[in-house]
Amino acid sequence: FAGLKGRLDHLSSLKVKGLVLGPIHKTQRDDVHGTNLEEIDPAFGSKEDFDGLLQSAKKKGIQVLLDLTPNYRGQDSWFLPAQMDAVATNITDALRFWLQAGVDGFQVRDVENLKNAPLLLAEWQNITKSFGEDRLLLAGTKSSNLQEIVSLLESNNDLLLTSSYLSASPFTGEHVELLVTQFLNATRSHLTNDSRWCSWSLSQKGLLTSFVPAQLLRLYQLLLFTLPGTPVFSYGDEIGLKAAALPGQPQQAPVMLWDESSSLNTSGPVSSNMTVKGQSEDPGSLLALFRRLSDHRGKERSLLHGDFHVLPSGPSLFSYVRKWDQNERFLVVLNFGDVGQPAQLGASGLPARVDLLLSTQPGREEGASLELEHLKLEPHEGLLLRFPYVA
Repeated sequence: FAGLKGRLDHLSSLKVKGLVLGPIHKTQRDDVHGTNLEEIDPAFGSKEDFDGLLQSAKKKGIQVLLDLTPNYRGQDSWFLPAQMDAVATNITDALRFWLQAGVDGFQVRDVENLKNAPLLLAEWQNITKSFGEDRLLLAGTKSSNLQEIVSLLESNNDLLLTSSYLSASPFTGEHVELLVTQFLNATRSHLTNDSRWCSWSLSQKGLLTSFVPAQLLRLYQLLLFTLPGTPVFSYGDEIGLKAAALPGQPQQAPVMLWDESSSLNTSGPVSSNMTVKGQSEDPGSLLALFRRLSDHRGKERSLLHGDFHVLPSGPSLFSYVRKWDQNERFLVVLNFGDVGQPAQLGASGLPARVDLLLSTQPGREEGASLELEHLKLEPHEGLLLRFPYVA
């Protein structure tokens, strides 16, 4: 906990609003009786260390969510089916214990394996929210099946859910557009026709580099930060950390590369452009892009709360507009293809010219006014553009 406490400034620089921690509870592999959800494994630190981390995070405006996935070291996350009722009761007790201790919410993974998952999630959500409307429950599922995901979400309106839905290949503009629009349509309220608040990720656990081709990493950062809802990232996604682990170390838990001295804990050499320190000094780095996207999302109402409209565009492209009330509008154009493409947005009802906020690739002059009719994107390039509201 002390090490993480010393890295909270880094999280603040990313404009992180919530941190999922753990699991940190005491457990013995596949032994339900050796698992205590209310006791911290001494390997992670003491309760006093944990309390200190909580207080420091709160001062920086970062909510701390605790991962309570019970059997995190074992074969089945929720133990055997016959043990699930007892485990669910233990979770209910643990929620109250940790909420009283000051945590801001919880994550539970592999919820597709839970018996009566929608009912349990609704109950856990009610307990969590009873301690304050700002408290959060984040569920995770390995599923990429839309109907299974929707059935979990229908248990309650405020549930945030991470899944493997967006990681389904092929990684083309047409396919990603289809995935996003189908998801938003399926989760739209039948009563009010309003979209629910969504969360976006490529998996419930693991790094972007494990799911996305290297040449599309920047594109996916832009995508996740500009879709309607909450983007969820794993530590290391901001620098393109790869899940190349030490022998015997789980692939999902690589060493964070803070600087070149991190190479002492990795299986290969570490160059400065792979580290937080090195990328912080490079305005063209993945980390610099991540920070700028997070900053824009946090302060622009159209990106935070705005309506989402898909635009017809060229092959291999995915284009959409975010707009909110009379605030500035944002146009996102993503080229998933291996060749340059004209945007083909001339007939979309947009203004003739837009301003370039950022490109995922170097070489463009930021702030430049671009003519939409002649706009062309480089291979694997994403653009964030803006234009004013006109009455």
